[in-house]
Amino acid sequence: MAIETSCAPVLNTASCGQHLGGTRAGHRSRRHGGSGIYAMGRGVADHRRGHPGTSTTAAGALSGANRPSTPDAAPADTADADTIRRNGMSIDESDRLSLDNIRASLIRQEDSIIFGLIERAQYLCNAPVYEPGGVEVPCFKLDGTRACMLEFMLRENEQVGGKIRRYTSPDEHAFYPDDLPLLVIGAMSYANPLAPAADAININDRIMDMYVKNIVPALCRAGDDFNYGSAGLADVNCLQTISKRIHYGKFVAESKFLARTEEFSALIRAQDAAGLMDLLTFKAVEDRVVRRVTNKAATYGQDISEELPDAIAARLTGEGTNVKIEYKVAPERVGELYYKWIMPMTKDVQVEYLLRRLDHM
Repeated sequence: MAIETSCAPVLNTASCGQHLGGTRAGHRSRRHGGSGIYAMGRGVADHRRGHPGTSTTAAGALSGANRPSTPDAAPADTADADTIRRNGMSIDESDRLSLDNIRASLIRQEDSIIFGLIERAQYLCNAPVYEPGGVEVPCFKLDGTRACMLEFMLRENEQVGGKIRRYTSPDEHAFYPDDLPLLVIGAMSYANPLAPAADAININDRIMDMYVKNIVPALCRAGDDFNYGSAGLADVNCLQTISKRIHYGKFVAESKFLARTEEFSALIRAQDAAGLMDLLTFKAVEDRVVRRVTNKAATYGQDISEELPDAIAARLTGEGTNVKIEYKVAPERVGELYYKWIMPMTKDVQVEYLLRRLDHM
């Protein structure tokens, strides 16, 4: 999906792929192995990954997975942290990327996805948003054809987020990584528990294709209501939250690898993708996730007022269990989309990460 384009600047943001007078010199994002991952300059990327041989290795030093257990570890960590601060970088002192917080993070991401899907479902499909030239946006490909409105809006959004270091975080993945701008605030070093191979995994091109061809038609009623801007904004939000959830599979895979290292290592050395998928899959857990997502969609998709809705009150009291509730989007449909698309792609990311998990060893 990272097609070079040239788009007119909007609200003084950098253009969608237009390089202005060397503003990205030394900081141009790059792909790893053609997979679409980015790097916000060598220094920032190396701090994030904690690669050996860089000027500082705070990402590795601060990571619980990489920190030595010897008594000398604390002074070394402090020195690395002080070095980074002197170099103008910040340190993420939260524990949001900790493997211990995976379940809580996944549940929060579910909430964001469900709210986003409910918001998008209020508009019709609005096909012109996804058709190149369907809406005359100031964004053109190198062959002179006009890009679609969704691509334009997503690129502009990533220009803003990219400036404030959104895409230097290990849990964020740009859809157009080759066109990210320079930072306007100092870089941040993250305690990244992932193996270096994680940086080469970005399946946003697949996510975009899946969202436009499968999720939107299943979620929205057919037709055109001309609310292109509102639909596009909802699309951008949905794409970014779904992308974050799917790529979070790398953190899930790392946690599973640490829990069953020998079993996973044998399959990794054999490059047995099917075996890894079998070892990762827990049908009972997946069923619980789908039920939880469906129940959340049923709860969030109702019109709630200061009075307890009659249907809910009836269920709580055991009276009138057949009372019909009107939902903004069918809860079963949200659960089905999660089961059919989001969860399988998350497992694809897990397998891809695990196949490369031992590359640096």
